Amino acid sequence: MGAPVRNKSVIAEAKQIQFAVEMIELGARLQLLQEETSLSRERLLKLYKEVTGRSPSKGMLPYSTDWFISWQPNIHSSLFMGIYQFLAKNASLSGLELLIKSYRLYLEQIGVSNDEPILSITRAWFLVRFLDANMLQLTACNTCGGQFVVHTNELYEDYVCGVCRPPSRAGKTRRSTQGTPPLPESTCKVP
Repeated sequence: MGAPVRNKSVIAEAKQIQFAVEMIELGARLQLLQEETSLSRERLLKLYKEVTGRSPSKGMLPYSTDWFISWQPNIHSSLFMGIYQFLAKNASLSGLELLIKSYRLYLEQIGVSNDEPILSITRAWFLVRFLDANMLQLTACNTCGGQFVVHTNELYEDYVCGVCRPPSRAGKTRRSTQGTPPLPESTCKVP
């Protein structure tokens, strides 16, 4: 008798490769690809080198909820989550497809404002996971009504976002000529 035939779908594998290529093009780290696709590490390494022309960066993934709370990352993270939640509610998307489309829209929105993206696809992936694990949550700003990323289980009765009340040193960097990205209408409603 010969070896058992595996019932492996070529279409399913092609879809996994397509997702991996899109994620690599968006700057995803290898660990994220390993977590979200069924492709082997060796296959992902080859794919990464083929798409980018270089080996993937080494080192640990950024793993801290605090990064999402600081001023500018918070604005970008909140913008991304507004887009993500809008698509999750109004489009028939889920999983990697939802993450990729949300991130592409985030990049498009940032491009419109001539700003540099602060949120990487890997951090966006972590952000979604942190929200799903109730390590972070969204809270409405009392001034503008927009939804912003905050730590879970803290008091936010009188929360005012970093757009309405930026810190005193906000914008005092080399990139001070660039503004913060405007929040989409669905994220921030000014009365």
